This record gives sequence, structure tokens and C-alpha cells, in this order.
Amino acid sequence: MKLIFISGPSGSGKTTLSNQIIKKNKNGIVLSTDNYYKTGLISKLLPKFIEGFFDRSISFNNKLFKKDFDFIYKNGISICDRYYNFEKKIIQTTLNETNNISFLIVEGIFAKEFLNTLNNNDYIFLEIKTKKIECMKRVVQRDIKERGKDKKQAENDFLKSWSIYYEKFIPNSIKNNKNKFIIEEKTDIDLILKKLLN
Repeated sequence: MKLIFISGPSGSGKTTLSNQIIKKNKNGIVLSTDNYYKTGLISKLLPKFIEGFFDRSISFNNKLFKKDFDFIYKNGISICDRYYNFEKKIIQTTLNETNNISFLIVEGIFAKEFLNTLNNNDYIFLEIKTKKIECMKRVVQRDIKERGKDKKQAENDFLKSWSIYYEKFIPNSIKNNKNKFIIEEKTDIDLILKKLLN
């Protein structure tokens, strides 16, 4: 099974890029780290004390994510979809079987961290580089609409998120650099994918 990891700061277009790849290659599935935040008291209390909680590793349910990742990778099927509800702080799970999966995309702000825990060196890593102001516009719109924030809070949270993402990783922190590609506005993503997925 082909593995593609897509990383980038909040609002950089990771989900959009994942969906573009899935449209062109029907036998794939996307696991978004955004749907694997911790739930219950942890996610309700800690954000009050830890600034940028949802951008830090402490908020990520790595155990559940790894369970789903391992199952798909081993069996080539997925049996459910997960969606994190930011207002209720719960993971909603729906049964949805997908068979004959030939490639798996892991996308999200924790994709790079998860990748660095694997022993597998056979993967493609795509890091999105884009302008801070463009990311902020997207994130603010999303957070007002989907996460119940006002504009000022959304802007402040984005700026903190941007700092956390770039403080977390030193350049070239990916173990296997031969399949690492930087995706910018003018990058021909179709050309890269044609080479890598064929």
C-alpha cells in the first residue's frame, strides 16, 4: 500500500490537496489527524490552562489514530469514518466500509509527528508552504463557521497555531528525504503524483 503524508500549518490546504489526490486516484482513503483529538474532560479543561491546546501533541489521540492507521494498512479496508465535533468535544463514528484501498493519505498538523514514529521508510511526504495571511483568512472563516469562535479569537488562535507548528519541527526533520516534496502555489502536483503513484 502506498503511503502519502501531507503536512503544513493550519489553513495551508492539506484537506484540499488530499481531496484532489483522491479524485484522481479512486482507490485511496484519507485519515485526517483533525478527527482524532482527545475527548471528555481533557479536551474541555486543558484548553483553559494550555494556550494553543489543539495545536499541541498533548491534544492528539495518537493511540486511536494508530489503531485505525494500522488496521487500514494491514487489511486494505476501512470500516468506519471518524469526525471530531469541536463544539461538543466528541468523536463521532459512523460505519462506512471502504474496500480495496491501495493508498492511504495521512493529512493534518500531526501528520509529520505521526510519520516520525513509524519504522516504515516507504512513503511520500508532501509539505505545503503558503503565505501566512492566506492561511489566516481560511482558518478564521472556518473557525467562525464550524468551531463557534468570534473573529478576534479565531485570529489569535491562528497566530498561536502558526508559531507552534513552526517551533515544533527543525528543517529536514523527516527521516527519509528522498520522497519529500515541498508544495507551493506554482508546484505541478499532478506531475509529482504521476511519477510517484505509477
